[in-house]
Amino acid sequence: NQTILKELMRVGFSLYPQVQTFLFFVFWCLYLLTLAGNLTIMGLTWVDRSLHIPMCLFLSALSFFETCYTLTIIPKVLKDLQTENRSISVTGCGLKMYFLLGLGGTNRIILTLMGYDRFLAIHNPLRYPLLMTNAACGRPVASAWAGGFSISLVETALIFRVSFRLPNLVRHFFCHMQAVVRLSCMDSELTEFIVTAILLGTFLLSILTYVFILSSILRMSSSEGKQKAFSTCASLLTVVIIHFGSASIVYQKPGASQRVDALIAVPYTIIITTFLPIIFGLRNKDIKNAFRKIMRKITALKK
Repeated sequence: NQTILKELMRVGFSLYPQVQTFLFFVFWCLYLLTLAGNLTIMGLTWVDRSLHIPMCLFLSALSFFETCYTLTIIPKVLKDLQTENRSISVTGCGLKMYFLLGLGGTNRIILTLMGYDRFLAIHNPLRYPLLMTNAACGRPVASAWAGGFSISLVETALIFRVSFRLPNLVRHFFCHMQAVVRLSCMDSELTEFIVTAILLGTFLLSILTYVFILSSILRMSSSEGKQKAFSTCASLLTVVIIHFGSASIVYQKPGASQRVDALIAVPYTIIITTFLPIIFGLRNKDIKNAFRKIMRKITALKK
């Protein structure tokens, strides 16, 4: 039982063979929607200079990292749904986990930066153009990337510093932290505590940012200004609640069966990433105006 393993086997959705074809079709459609939505946001931000503002630049960066996150998970899931060989080397699993945790951490930091951007715009609108210039957006995004992957390196090193034991079944559809930790020859409580503390810390930081935003909005004397401020922050606040709320369920669920771990993680890892660009695109008037402008140009060219 203490045999050192060099290969792991993902169980994935093999426990539900009757729905694998249906899941393949659903995940494939969600995958295409995710790519289309994120690439649209990135493309619009790139070609339309009116979108070269801090909020849209942060949104473009978020779309980029969400696309990378999706590419790290869904193609392999689609392949596993069509084959019986779901094996992966321990090294490959470690690399997958490193990128997944790094991209997930980067996205959470960018969401916090977007909240801070809205706080500055509402709390200090006169100085906002000086404090949040386009050039100043690059440094926070680079810091988010460096911070997310630095934390991921620590988390992955903690998990893979020891060997793994039989049975070598990862009861998940990707190299999920908790599923892999269960196979390690060590006490998993410290590792799970560190990951949970990091998630909770970024969540509390985001919540604190929005507490400041709400406080600034309530101090406004104009009801029209309050309504406009709430409208500006509504989509971002919705995404933050959904993102961190679902992540909390995945990482802190109270004693859920390993059999349903994969099903619980589907909304967090696949469904939410699909609807992020839709939520932002429908709520952001700059994105909608740029999209209409591009569509009018395309229509004019066809005529």
